[in-house]
Amino acid sequence: MRVSPGSAVLWWAATLLVAGCAQTVTGSAVRAIPGIDDDSLSPLDVDTIMLDQAQMRAITGAGDDLTIIPSMDGKIPVDIDHFAESTPSQCQWIFAETQTFGPDVEEFHKTTFQHPPGGGLISQGAAAYRDADTARRAFDDLVARADGCSTTPLGPMLVGDAVITPDSLQTRTDNGCGRDYRVKNVVLVEVTACRFPSSVPTIVMTNILAKVPN
Repeated sequence: MRVSPGSAVLWWAATLLVAGCAQTVTGSAVRAIPGIDDDSLSPLDVDTIMLDQAQMRAITGAGDDLTIIPSMDGKIPVDIDHFAESTPSQCQWIFAETQTFGPDVEEFHKTTFQHPPGGGLISQGAAAYRDADTARRAFDDLVARADGCSTTPLGPMLVGDAVITPDSLQTRTDNGCGRDYRVKNVVLVEVTACRFPSSVPTIVMTNILAKVPN
């Protein structure tokens, strides 16, 4: 599959905002819609570990210019089928949260913020599972998917440089975007960012994980 670099960058940005990195979305943030956790078997409520807007503004240094993107504060994993179907099968997880987090999610919450002055986007997401073993399997599957995508022609653009440890996966691309994943106890946490210093998603991740019991 041959894809122009510009198209690949747009595809990556679509994981945060279908319209692209630099576009401002107007409107008011609304309460997250009901999700999949009504009959949750997880011992952890993911809402208790998410950072609030004030914390995100402080960590990013964006102040009041950092706002929640309307309609992008949800409690159900989202797949962007149009983009997923246009990528190699090994990379479809980039645009399909049901693949990223797997089929055994008991609780889920993801919020995406925009910083129009800097053309930046950052999101925090967390999936909780019924037990630590299930969370570990989801993380291991994700690592395998990232490894598979990196071997495709789009790997450098969608995954880029990947650093893997027993509990974490970090990807960074040349277009200034990156993803961080950590598994801890029954939770798999995701932080994605475009056009923020690399230290920012690390600090966001650290603050979320501090709320997860060992």
